[in-house]
Amino acid sequence: MKSILEAPFVRELVRTISAMYAQGWDERNGGNISILLDDAEVAPYLDLNTVLRRIPIGFKEPSLAGKLFIVTGTGKYFRNVELDPAANLGIFRIASDGETAELLWGYTDGGKFTSELPAHLMSHAARLSVDPGNRVVMHCHPDNLLAMTYVHDLDERAFTRTLWQMETECIVVFPEGVNVLPWMLCGTNEIGEATAEKMKTARLVVWAQHGIYSAGADLDETFGLIETAEKAAKIYMMTSHLPIRQTLTDADLHQMEERFGVKARAGYLD
Repeated sequence: MKSILEAPFVRELVRTISAMYAQGWDERNGGNISILLDDAEVAPYLDLNTVLRRIPIGFKEPSLAGKLFIVTGTGKYFRNVELDPAANLGIFRIASDGETAELLWGYTDGGKFTSELPAHLMSHAARLSVDPGNRVVMHCHPDNLLAMTYVHDLDERAFTRTLWQMETECIVVFPEGVNVLPWMLCGTNEIGEATAEKMKTARLVVWAQHGIYSAGADLDETFGLIETAEKAAKIYMMTSHLPIRQTLTDADLHQMEERFGVKARAGYLD
């Protein structure tokens, strides 16, 4: 059997985690990632019938029973993942009861999955109901998006339009816009349920005064969504206190729709 550390999904996850830390998005142990895996891509590296531990996930999600995930661990510093992936990551299967994680690999120091697992798994279920190709959920704390939630109206249409106006590519990258939650206590089923509901209509969900959730088909897409929104938020934070002499108009954004074959969220453009 091949070494799990050589598995493409492990190598790419470690690379992405390191890039997120380098961006400053995941201070200390802030942030978490989960990826839905196929049995076939894991089988060459792990015995799928050997369960190391069983860990309650804290809620029940029957739609995910039998599915495999690789997830960052609770209290783990992103800067340490590349040094010891086996202690900082874990691969588990959701048991048939829909409320237990069957650990197959990882968390070798006795740890477990991120405390934000409810938000991750509920978001996976929500995104799979909309787009079965969405396999990644990513959470982090980008500086400028976080700062923007202190000074900008949290109305989703207004928040989205501001980001679209900051950088030409934004409407192409996330034409469905950005959904926003007011501050809620993290690590709870309540914020997980609220995030999952928002995930049904957008791949980006901002947690006010906390961070952002992103979902996508792979790590590149999911990282890129946050990267693009964060760049737009940075431009906003650099310019919002200055006299604005010109900006992208709705007419400009309609041109982008036509040129790139995307459709902005209904009612978000005049």
